[in-house]
Amino acid sequence: MKSVVVIPARMASTRLPGKPLADIHGRPMIAWMVELAQRAHAGPVLVAAAEAEVAAAARAAGAEVAMTDPDLPSGSDRVHAALQAFDPSGAYDVAVNLQGDMPTMRSEDVAKALAALRDGADIATLVSPSTDPGERENPNVVKAIRAADGRCLAFTRAPAPWGDGPIERHVGIYVYKRAALARFVAAPPSPLELREKLEQLRALEMGMVIRADAISDFPKGVDSPPDLESARAALAKR
Repeated sequence: MKSVVVIPARMASTRLPGKPLADIHGRPMIAWMVELAQRAHAGPVLVAAAEAEVAAAARAAGAEVAMTDPDLPSGSDRVHAALQAFDPSGAYDVAVNLQGDMPTMRSEDVAKALAALRDGADIATLVSPSTDPGERENPNVVKAIRAADGRCLAFTRAPAPWGDGPIERHVGIYVYKRAALARFVAAPPSPLELREKLEQLRALEMGMVIRADAISDFPKGVDSPPDLESARAALAKR
């Protein structure tokens, strides 16, 4: 496998406008994301930027940049478009879709997600266990349900699975075989995807195999000013 890390980033955000350039200890968030991707040693780091100012900040941090249409419907669509512009010949056959708002993620977890793309998987991702009842009930915490071998059977915002034991929170990173990514973005949103507002359900409804490995830490995305303060506090300790 020959992989490339693609970070989709755009300024439009309902609760935190200008998120990629949000300051964290003197550097924009996108610079933190580029650095952690570089430390993962998972291939070149490509930022799918929707605006010139994001592109400039990404280049200053040492990333490659591909400009993408800000109206593309999802991060996966932006990753696909950026990859086609960066590598039209198809030299890279694996794409790591690393969200641009997870600066507390650890580089070794990016590498672990890449390693999960095995045993016939089309897509790989990560989960993190939790026994917090509040997270079980929180629809903003996406739960993954896995088979014993790591195959993902379902994703849901509902409390699941039922019964005693931890939930497994889905960590928002995807590793795609390039052919699977092309199939995925070419397909229309699926019924379950539209109902749960979870695009990974489209892949499951298409019959794709998603495999997930577990990590202990849960890198929460930065979606609001309080999230940004939490990320600043966490990164100050490293």
